[in-house]
Amino acid sequence: MDIPTKSALKKALKKGYLTINGVIATTATILYGGEQLCLSIPEEEGGTTKLILPITILYEDEHLAAIHKPAGILVSGNRLKTIANALPQGLRQSTLPDATTPQPVHRLDYATTGVLLIGKTRSSIRALNRLFEQKAITKTYYAVTIKAIMPNGEIISAIDGKPSRSTYEVEKTVPSERFGFLNLVLLKPQTGRRHQLRKHLQSIGNPILGDATYSLENLILKGKGLYLHAHSLKFTHPFTNKEMFIQDDLPQKFKRIFHTL
Repeated sequence: MDIPTKSALKKALKKGYLTINGVIATTATILYGGEQLCLSIPEEEGGTTKLILPITILYEDEHLAAIHKPAGILVSGNRLKTIANALPQGLRQSTLPDATTPQPVHRLDYATTGVLLIGKTRSSIRALNRLFEQKAITKTYYAVTIKAIMPNGEIISAIDGKPSRSTYEVEKTVPSERFGFLNLVLLKPQTGRRHQLRKHLQSIGNPILGDATYSLENLILKGKGLYLHAHSLKFTHPFTNKEMFIQDDLPQKFKRIFHTL
């Protein structure tokens, strides 16, 4: 990471190009040591190229928005085709005094689908970051896992040497000639480690269908993508105090496996 001047650092912070442990940093972010910092400046910065990418809006107001993130696209990064670069064209510009370029305030993996939360003002980005840091936003995911699995449980295996915790509950199971069983699993991460759900499910012998990285030998489904979906976010709106529950319907590929959905 190379930021030559203090003004360049302020610009990077304002535009949401600097993340700490995957969360967009602000001037209020405190460093304790050991954090992972990532600077991602779009290649087209300063040019005229705009990314036109259809965006499905799940919720939007003057402060924030929630959108559907499709599979196969990065949330942010040093390339043109990212969710972050598509947001200015896909969302309404806030009319509030501290309106800024809309920015994602958390991260979903390249192959993961589902709800992505967006800040539209500088104060909203800071407030949503604080909610994530305080674990005041409840996240639920759905995954399709393979092989026989206990009906519910808690996974507490460490990730990268750090305490990690996820809980799960099996909602449906169907037999599979190749995989033994396919399970529709509701997941609730209690910590926010990188690839936490994928690693945790692999650790108990039930990796996610379509996961080529965290899989079991000879049990990889190719060409169908990762069956992991960020289903809902629940939190108190930091400016209206309204209780928010935003959800994104399961993808069709999930429903094709579990026909009664």
